[in-house]
Amino acid sequence: MAKKVVKYAVVDAFTDTAFKGNPAVVCWLGDTMKDDKWLQSVATEFNLPMTAYLTPLVDHHSENPRFQIRWFSPVSEFALCGHATLAASHYIFQAGLVKSKTIEFSSLYGILFAKKVSANDGFYIELDFPVVPVLDFNDLDVSAISEILNGATVVDAVKKNAFEDIIVVLGSGEEVADLEPWFDKIKEAPGRAIIITARAPNGSGFDFYSRVFQTR
Repeated sequence: MAKKVVKYAVVDAFTDTAFKGNPAVVCWLGDTMKDDKWLQSVATEFNLPMTAYLTPLVDHHSENPRFQIRWFSPVSEFALCGHATLAASHYIFQAGLVKSKTIEFSSLYGILFAKKVSANDGFYIELDFPVVPVLDFNDLDVSAISEILNGATVVDAVKKNAFEDIIVVLGSGEEVADLEPWFDKIKEAPGRAIIITARAPNGSGFDFYSRVFQTR
């Protein structure tokens, strides 16, 4: 039996410059059935932060296109990933796979929406995601987090209780950009990931800087 080709693309999210931003692989499965072991093996082979798999649930040329989306890091499946959803939406719109300006994604975290917004230089994509509750860490050992982050100045820290991500606010955007963490210590940290962020420098053209370090 002839093998079916699986199309894929590498999309750099949050940038308009090649080889910048946050990369994600987008795999178009179509009607090709693949088991979880295959999905994980392919994501491990790509070895990029995230691989998104797309399967149409209805005729994707209909007025209300809906796709199943699943996200795999090189080591495990995730219930939600923002930048890979943005990458998948870009792939769908750019490839002309839908006529509608709105896409629905069925995911482990529920229904997500992406909207194509026309602009003079092409188009933008608006994502509509559910709000993820956070928990304050009043008893969080800030000095331990600072040590994990190689002595970074920790202004605040909270935990996303849905995924146990730790969000750390640093003193400046420059500190976020220049941080060289202890990766071995990050792997020992609890939760799924440590996210560092801070207000972007004046004149940078951005609102904030952010970086993500996966713990598993």
